[in-house]
Amino acid sequence: MPTDIHPTAIIAPGAELDEGVIVGAYAYIGPNVKIAKGTEVMHHATVDGATTMGEGNEVHPYAYIGGKTHDLKYKGGCPGLKIGSGNVFREFTTVHCATAEGTDTIIGDKNLLLAYSHIAHECLVGNHLVMSSHAALGGHVQLGDCVNIGWGAGLHQFCRVGDYAMVGAASKVVQDVPPYMIADGSPAMVRTTNKVGLERAGFTPEDINLVRRVFKMFYKEGLNRRQAAEKLSEVITEENQLVRTFLSFVESSERGLS
Repeated sequence: MPTDIHPTAIIAPGAELDEGVIVGAYAYIGPNVKIAKGTEVMHHATVDGATTMGEGNEVHPYAYIGGKTHDLKYKGGCPGLKIGSGNVFREFTTVHCATAEGTDTIIGDKNLLLAYSHIAHECLVGNHLVMSSHAALGGHVQLGDCVNIGWGAGLHQFCRVGDYAMVGAASKVVQDVPPYMIADGSPAMVRTTNKVGLERAGFTPEDINLVRRVFKMFYKEGLNRRQAAEKLSEVITEENQLVRTFLSFVESSERGLS
């Protein structure tokens, strides 16, 4: 499939576009951008900065991918943005490059960012994220795989959200959200397990029941984080990836748990 660039599009000298890239009317591609085959940058969209995009991405009209960081610590240079394959950036989404030279904002594969959502500098986003309209990640936020961020949610800088977790609409997240849980509110608190999300992802009923047991230990028995982690390790002795993932996330949390 040949590269298809609309005559009104601006491709700055230095940009590297593989065969099969499509660039629509009045789109702009900056001089330090590299785009792999099958990616489409639609009309009036922008890809700028030191941005590398994988295959088969969609950049919808008026999205701005690779913008300059908002971080006031920016001292110049050409910090990066690395994007995997199969991502969809809907209308008016913004994704910023990192702040310091030699660092990157990183987005994995098959993520869906809906209209007006924002990913800030040095965020680390996994795979299969669904991020609803008007949601925003502050700088240095880390998201695991298969995360769901609801409409209008805001995540404070340096917060983390674990695999298969969900953040409810209009929530304010100021602490880490553990894997497999649903956090909601302002400030967000873990309310229950992400049962429907786990079912849709193919987890077994036994796995889902185990996640429910973990939730009760951490949020319903009046234990602090250390006590709950110790009890979980004692009660559930069999090797289980769900438990290992949850405990690893909890033990590495620096902001505390929602």
